[in-house]
Amino acid sequence: MYIRNIIKEKLREAMASVLPITVIVALLCFALIPMDSGLMLSFLVGAGLLVLGMGFFTLGAEMSMSRIGNLIGAGMTKTRRLWLIVVLSLALGAAVTVAEPDLQVLATYVPGIDKGALVAAVSLGVGAFLALCMLRILFSISLRLLLILFYALVFGLACFTEPGLLSIAFDSGGVTTGPMTVPFIMALGVGVASIRSDENAREDSFGLVALCSIGPILAVMVLSFIYSAGEGESAITVSGSVATTVDIGRDYLASIPHQLLEVAQALLPIAAIFLLFQLFSLKLQRRSLLSILIGFAYTYLGLVLFMTGVNAGFSPLGYALGEHLSRGALKYLLPPIAMLMGWYIISAEPAVHILNKQVEELSAGAISQRAMGLCLSVAISLAYGIAMLRVIWGIPIMYFLIPGYLLALGLSFMVPRSFTAIAFDSGGVASGPLTATFMLPFAMGACRALGGEVMTDAFGLVALVALMPLISVQAMGGLYTLRTRRRAVPAVPEFGDNEIIELWEVC
Repeated sequence: MYIRNIIKEKLREAMASVLPITVIVALLCFALIPMDSGLMLSFLVGAGLLVLGMGFFTLGAEMSMSRIGNLIGAGMTKTRRLWLIVVLSLALGAAVTVAEPDLQVLATYVPGIDKGALVAAVSLGVGAFLALCMLRILFSISLRLLLILFYALVFGLACFTEPGLLSIAFDSGGVTTGPMTVPFIMALGVGVASIRSDENAREDSFGLVALCSIGPILAVMVLSFIYSAGEGESAITVSGSVATTVDIGRDYLASIPHQLLEVAQALLPIAAIFLLFQLFSLKLQRRSLLSILIGFAYTYLGLVLFMTGVNAGFSPLGYALGEHLSRGALKYLLPPIAMLMGWYIISAEPAVHILNKQVEELSAGAISQRAMGLCLSVAISLAYGIAMLRVIWGIPIMYFLIPGYLLALGLSFMVPRSFTAIAFDSGGVASGPLTATFMLPFAMGACRALGGEVMTDAFGLVALVALMPLISVQAMGGLYTLRTRRRAVPAVPEFGDNEIIELWEVC
């Protein structure tokens, strides 16, 4: 009965995320944009599979990934061997990132780069920076200092990176902070910090998400020296008219065996590492082990359903809708429609509600959940609108990322450290699964129809969405600071530069 209630809750959360964009798309297709009826029906089936997939996946990730991260983090540090901690952190970070659904989706869309090579590079980038995070925890290195140093390296290396891959590099940093990776690496940090007895041990477990999102950016920039942008076509395809509902069923059934194999390959590394730890170190009791294995099963089922729905029906309609809206004067509807979608997408994200609640608690009620939610919705809507303007006019992504990150880093010196802590670990909250699965194909379809360069003009949408919380959360922190100067408000609790902020655990 307990598991049944949890499943229902997860499915409700997934439906709340998927339903708004499904309704908006349906209204557009029925009232404004003539769309092939077979493609529309396939989209609705895909939306249903997304709800089921996200529900089972998030449940499985909570039952397995978070617990595995905590157990392995505490277990591997008991050896007191620094080299072993670094090697295992790199392997674990890479293994769990391979299974991140948003990364799998992004890698499928990128033309000219082998999917396996891109996934491997991004995963190694996360693994390398997760190892760095473990060293930071063990030696209590300043988070702010590392952020400034590595973002300076990122923008320095950007000067030598092929423009066609810059947007993809920053998008890679956004998609890796997803529902698979974040719970695992945060739990791993807590596990590593738990072996320390000093009072700052828990504080030093913060910053893993913020730093691990830098690794993929650097990794793809290095990969750009091997691959050239623009060679090949995106894997998104929009099939012709579907004759019958049986044809739709056959399309989905034909996609399932491929997804069963791909998802199994993605989950196999982390499962193998866990079983090795169980055999030689953890030695969990039968009941605990069974619970984690059931969580793996839910994760596998959810990922298969999710990827099938995305590839067979959900993303193709997003691509086609972008194409149709780019014809003639309709192209000027792209920014407002994208902004409307962004408003409802971010409002329906469960993790965003957790973020808003934390800000209200940190500010002792000076900043309400409603005010924070409104601020974040406006920011994400602007990000989608800017992304569409880039598609229409071909504005380089660096015109927005350089001033955006400079502003975010500058604000970190002006607002309470607690708000900076939340901001830099919540960049992935806004770039949820719908951004990669629908809005990115939407931008790609529009860009292709307008004759633009997909690699430079369409990609970068995820990066803009991930940037906004860094600015908006800290802006609300600045507002809180001004209010505390005008009236007596209890001081915000300081968690320090290294505090962990749980954004992904939805009660």
